[in-house]
Amino acid sequence: MKKRNRWLIYLFGCLSLMISIGLATHLTKEKAKNYYTVGVLQLVQHPSLDAAYHGFKDRLETTQQLDKPVHIVFQNGQGNQDNLKNMSEKLIRDKPNLLLGIGTPSAISLLNETKQLPILVTAVTDLTSLHLIHSNQHPGGNLTGTSDMVPITDQITLLLKLLQGKKHVGILYNAGEENSVIQVNLAKQFLEKQHCQVSLLTATSTNDVQQVTESLAKKVDGLYIPTDNIFASAMPIVGQVAQKYQLPVVTGSIDMAKEGGTATYGIDYYSLGQQTADMAINLLKQKKQPATYPVETSNHLTLYLNHDKLNQLNIPLESIQVN
Repeated sequence: MKKRNRWLIYLFGCLSLMISIGLATHLTKEKAKNYYTVGVLQLVQHPSLDAAYHGFKDRLETTQQLDKPVHIVFQNGQGNQDNLKNMSEKLIRDKPNLLLGIGTPSAISLLNETKQLPILVTAVTDLTSLHLIHSNQHPGGNLTGTSDMVPITDQITLLLKLLQGKKHVGILYNAGEENSVIQVNLAKQFLEKQHCQVSLLTATSTNDVQQVTESLAKKVDGLYIPTDNIFASAMPIVGQVAQKYQLPVVTGSIDMAKEGGTATYGIDYYSLGQQTADMAINLLKQKKQPATYPVETSNHLTLYLNHDKLNQLNIPLESIQVN
């Protein structure tokens, strides 16, 4: 009798477990039917990347173009690239409808983990040079997105106006960020054509920024900083050093100029995030596929002047003539 009771209890337990699994599977399938899931990966928190994420998120959460709402799963590596692989695996394991990589390391990490799920990227400068796609017009794989390639020649021209005839320009960047290297090479080439002296220094972490900036600031007339994750995270420090040495600083992004730079002609990352969300909407509606969806560049370029910094440098606004 006791054996029979134990057997019944065992059968009841198995039946309950099967019902629970079946119910969970059913709920999971129902959940998948009720909304789109988008997995988002971002390496580090700083104003430009954050603005791109919020622009993306706000547009998707308020769009009327989709037949069901969007659920976003967000992962932030907190500046540690070692976290990206596990976070990528987790996002992909949940089989989202779409993935978004914000910044180059996140884009590379996601693409390393899946060649099937559609991937969008944003705040990546040159997708072709990074071998993420075959070409901007014909990406050819499961990835496309928006480039944050900035108008470097316009930014350097702006810096030269701020220098008012001086010719020694310092460039700060992280040599470990391929996007930064691409921008620095373009900036250096243009500066040399303008017969400027160029000095370069790099930092590998935010802990190095103050020392590196101090070292370069002592010997140059002004600073150029591309859209670089390390320096974007530490622009207040750069701003303090630049103020100490009375140096104008032109940055790769508007958010960096707001945080400590002097001026820039650049991208509104919130708008870039919204533009990326519009691409996501087209992908989710299945009207387009990443392989045939051309990479887009920013629709919004803006001149930004940090009036406090200009006043500290005694640079009158009327001396900055922008076409």
